Amino acid sequence: MSDRPLILITNDDGINSPGLRAAAEALTGLGELLIIAPSIQQTGASRSYPNLAVDKSIQSTQIVLANGQQLPAYHANVSPAQAVAMAVLNLANRRIDLCVSGINYGENVGSGVTISGTVGAAIEAVCYGIPALAASFETPHEYHLNHSDAVDFAVAAHFTRLFAAKVLSHGLPPRVDLLKIDIPAEATPQTPWQVGRVSRQRYYESLPNHFAKPVNPNQTFSYQITVRADSLETDSDVKIFSVDRQVAVVPMTIDLTAPVQLPDVAQFLADN
Repeated sequence: MSDRPLILITNDDGINSPGLRAAAEALTGLGELLIIAPSIQQTGASRSYPNLAVDKSIQSTQIVLANGQQLPAYHANVSPAQAVAMAVLNLANRRIDLCVSGINYGENVGSGVTISGTVGAAIEAVCYGIPALAASFETPHEYHLNHSDAVDFAVAAHFTRLFAAKVLSHGLPPRVDLLKIDIPAEATPQTPWQVGRVSRQRYYESLPNHFAKPVNPNQTFSYQITVRADSLETDSDVKIFSVDRQVAVVPMTIDLTAPVQLPDVAQFLADN
């Protein structure tokens, strides 16, 4: 039994994503790596568990690093959350110490983070008692759904390793289940990072033409970035990432209960 930390690496962009390879390269040396990802692109899958009539068997493959090193990896026709479950229930022979989801093509900030398969995989890991990171890197929209090697993940990999090492060494703060990390495109290793909260702003807004009829079966989901400066929270991930152009680090919890006094809510409901 190895005494090295066991690190689960997954994503929502699929097993062939250079972002997944960048995460593996970044975390090599921090522990033993267990890599499993969806077979194909699963952006926007959130924490879904689709019960589709497809072959979900686990397939083995290799992740080839830049130095030529080959790492064993796995994939299956599943969602990111299901890939995490497979790692926990079928692949890991001991407790997983950390789950790293990413590195994602495109930032995951604002209230739409619950749509993200990158975040969804991290949440699934937390539900198995595993601390997690969800790492995302700003890229042009045309790269969100493909595996372009034109994207340089080096800086995103630097911050992924930085926070992974911190969590492995010291754990997460009390009442924090996972860290969501978003790295701007022009960031360098010297770019400051700042802790913030998830903005109530949506950030990615759907465009009406996506819902137009007749439906084009080849049409991808269309959206645009919208930042409303007049109502933007000063400590939010959107502000830190989009306005300050710093690395946004958000401590998240799977406790979705509103931060209120429960007796006050009971009284409010009783009075109305």
